[in-house]
Amino acid sequence: MRHNHPVTTDEIRETFLSFFESKGHKRMASGSLVPASFDPSVLLTTAGMHPLKAYFAGQEEPPAPRLTSSQKCFRTTDIENVGATARHLTFFEMLGNFSLGDYFKAGAVEYAWDLTLNGFGFKADDVWVTVFEGDEALGIGPDEEAISAWEAIGVPSSRIIPCPASENFWQSGPTGPCGPCSELYLDRGLDFGAAEDRPGGENERFLEFWNLVFMQLDQEPVGTVTPLPRQNIDTGMGLNRMATILQGVDTIFETDQFVPLIDLGRSLATVKPEDRSLRILADHSRAMTFLIADGVVPSNEDRGYILRRVMRRAIQHGRRLGVEGAFLPEYVDQVIATMGAGYPELAKGRDSILKWVRAEEEGFGRTLESGLKLLEEHLAAGSLDEAAAFQLHDTYGFPIEMTLEIAAEQGVETVSEAGFQLLMGEQRERSAGGARSAKGSGAAELVRSLGEPSRFTGYAHLEEHTVAHVAQDDGRTLVKLDASPFYAQGGGQVADTGVLEADGTSLTVVDVLRAGDDQALVVEGGTVADGARVVARVDRAARHATACNHTATHLLQAALRRALGDHVNQAGSYVGPDKLRFDFTHTAKLTDEQRITLEREVNEHVVANDPVRAISTTLDEAKSLGAMALFGEKYGDVVRMVEVGDGALSRELCGGTHVRSTAEIGVFKITSEGSSASNVRRIEAVTGPVALELLRGEDALLRETAAALRTPPEGVPDAVVKLQAELKQLRKGGGAVGVEADAAPPEVTETGGATIVSQRLDGVSPKDLPDVADRLKGKHGEQSAVIVGSSFEGKVGLVAAVSPALVERGVKAGAVVKAAAQVAGGGGGGRDTLASAGGRDVAKLADAIAAGRAAVEAALTS
Repeated sequence: MRHNHPVTTDEIRETFLSFFESKGHKRMASGSLVPASFDPSVLLTTAGMHPLKAYFAGQEEPPAPRLTSSQKCFRTTDIENVGATARHLTFFEMLGNFSLGDYFKAGAVEYAWDLTLNGFGFKADDVWVTVFEGDEALGIGPDEEAISAWEAIGVPSSRIIPCPASENFWQSGPTGPCGPCSELYLDRGLDFGAAEDRPGGENERFLEFWNLVFMQLDQEPVGTVTPLPRQNIDTGMGLNRMATILQGVDTIFETDQFVPLIDLGRSLATVKPEDRSLRILADHSRAMTFLIADGVVPSNEDRGYILRRVMRRAIQHGRRLGVEGAFLPEYVDQVIATMGAGYPELAKGRDSILKWVRAEEEGFGRTLESGLKLLEEHLAAGSLDEAAAFQLHDTYGFPIEMTLEIAAEQGVETVSEAGFQLLMGEQRERSAGGARSAKGSGAAELVRSLGEPSRFTGYAHLEEHTVAHVAQDDGRTLVKLDASPFYAQGGGQVADTGVLEADGTSLTVVDVLRAGDDQALVVEGGTVADGARVVARVDRAARHATACNHTATHLLQAALRRALGDHVNQAGSYVGPDKLRFDFTHTAKLTDEQRITLEREVNEHVVANDPVRAISTTLDEAKSLGAMALFGEKYGDVVRMVEVGDGALSRELCGGTHVRSTAEIGVFKITSEGSSASNVRRIEAVTGPVALELLRGEDALLRETAAALRTPPEGVPDAVVKLQAELKQLRKGGGAVGVEADAAPPEVTETGGATIVSQRLDGVSPKDLPDVADRLKGKHGEQSAVIVGSSFEGKVGLVAAVSPALVERGVKAGAVVKAAAQVAGGGGGGRDTLASAGGRDVAKLADAIAAGRAAVEAALTS
């Protein structure tokens, strides 16, 4: 159907939200694409109700019983379908209205019918509905209540179609809340199908546009359902699908949000553009822009890998269109121009979005052509095994899904993805030695089972005289206090420790379990009677040391953003009494000057004795004041904001404990800085007495070194330089000195803050190459990787040398030289910092060196 004037997607969104506001619903801002920290079930938000799950589960009190929202969503399962169909997207908006124990089926049906006819202008005769037909296995009959609700508003029974549980029964998982649903379909007429077609079937005549979920049952165990104590409504309408209908076009990609992106692709293409590639670029550019705006950065893990996958797929399809040079930034600006009015975070984060987009396109662009060439060679041979797919991933940065997709397009039998994942697992074991799993998820249920929520008083008091409620669980003693001074682990801060005293017995508090705003203590060393009065006492020294580290973390983040830019965001943290650890989004190792600047700035604020205040305010007010918030964290309407100084220095939404003034921190000292993950750096630091002890130790070491060098402490640097010069003089004339004198000058490039050096030295013996590589590495600094090769007596010699700092970033000399040697028909290996290899094909020496360079670049950008 087509409106008299072309209704925009923005107008459709506003029509929906305004309608439900007029019906007493509270309009909710879209939640982040990064789910709340308490929802580990998904990597990214996939439905409108995800940010509201705690309300539906009864874990939190909703701000109102009636809610409405337009929620940003991302579905990874649809990545391969994008471009191949008229309607599939990865990123989309889901409109929804929700009732939490308020109206039920009749109300949901009446609202849906009213808005469909009077808001969107559908003809009543064109709208069909489906209902749940019942399920014998579950012991549930047809949804007569929903049928009656539709008939009551005038929908004839001939247009109410019963459907099985596979179509019209919603459940969150094998067990838990569930219920029947009812879907609204538009009949597009016989031009799109046959007279016998019906909603719920596989046809193009009927287009589903709204799903009403009636959450009324609980399934526990599987196959057994009982009524829920509170009946809820959860509906979902795809905004972009509705735009397709109301704008009278055949595909989503012809709607107003997509036309500018499709046109941009056509203007950039230098070959006849394929619709599929144009659609992929349009969808994936929207996805990457919104994901980065919500704090996701490209990496090889979890949601960062999803982002990297869509970005690299977009880059590959850009090359298919013959697009030359960097082009993703143009798409970012077009997405912001099209959608920035509805989502101001896009324009606000533009600089950061462009930074990550440019870095990823530059990094993958360098290895894409070489990787495609290698892939084509395998495909031309008619096969692609797991080892080849792994090499494409490990050396050239090809996501396995992209490799499989290209192979399938050419009809080549693809690898076993399970075999590929086995190789990936072996690599992770080699690189990281595995990782421990997190704590189980049953803590929340255990805590809530102990009665009324515990009231946290620990911001103001470190001791409470209160009543204890006790339970035993799997050998643990759990104690819930009416009022608790103990902080439960959250926001990166560890839980308090301390003691409980009752009737002359002292119990040690070893952990604090959190369940939303509730908590319970885990105690050892005895037990206490249920209902007994106890004295709860927090370990004062540990709490204060933790508070010092937490406030210092806020000062560090503020200093990092001032020094490096607004693209810096928190990517993880640990705050305990022993140290602080702060992970942040950034592409390059900090220079010595930057590290010194950070330490100096934080310590200047420590000395300034700036006040630290925690303020309760509204979320909107905190945001207007520029307060930093964690991506993916779920905040209520009223938040706790911690500000340092006059607030211009640091404002963060934070529930942790802090000092009253910065002078309490004493001193701040960075102990290490390195790579935590791709595009994520990690700083560890200490404060207070721990920092003072470290500084005393360093001072003692300096005095010992000075004594050994027979110089005063201030003369140590000059004495070391003198020794290095003498050592260099002693080495002259030996080994490989001068062997590269007649060679072409080395090729030197800068990539992601690293220096890549390569050189060909024909006629040089392979035994002399390690010295050459080592000297080149020393010449080009601590962020360097070197690949040198020679042709000697009809054979190829290759050596890779990598500085320890780049090894830390994932560049391994063994992997680099192996990638080079494979091109020259050979093999080899060695240590992470130095490795050598040989080859038989001298004619491929230049290609082999280029492959080594590509391997370094891929490691730096993966």
